[in-house]
Amino acid sequence: MTSRRPDPRSRAVQNRRISRIPAFTPVPLRPRADGWTPVRQAEFLGYLAETRCISKAAEHVGMSRDSAYQLRRKPGAEEFVAAWDMILGVPTSQQPKITLESLFQRIEQGRYRPLLRDGRYVATIKKPDNSALLSALARLDRLAPPERDDCPETEDYRK
Repeated sequence: MTSRRPDPRSRAVQNRRISRIPAFTPVPLRPRADGWTPVRQAEFLGYLAETRCISKAAEHVGMSRDSAYQLRRKPGAEEFVAAWDMILGVPTSQQPKITLESLFQRIEQGRYRPLLRDGRYVATIKKPDNSALLSALARLDRLAPPERDDCPETEDYRK
């Protein structure tokens, strides 16, 4: 005889379906085959959206619940945490601060977006982050010293 325990979450949470998971930049870690690779991070978020259970989502990707929480606490995990919180419906009032370093990280790694179909995780898409590239260029432009007009060569060039 198997007794099934009732789900402790409210009925509204149980019935809530997510149709779109935000794209995120993976937490920067040193590469390990048995660690939290960028694809494994995206798959974890996809299964988290499907199951609504951190333990089950971590089990689906071959990791432990504790290691998922450790990943969440790592530096550079702001976008991963924001996606996790959005999936679970945790209200967040502050946007993660976007530094020049985080922009370069987004340019290098790209953005990952888990895809859901009918409430089920089906795949992950990786795309380059062109908006991060344009934002970084704009910030670097603002940091560049202004052009000097006292150089005679530039006057000839302008004519």
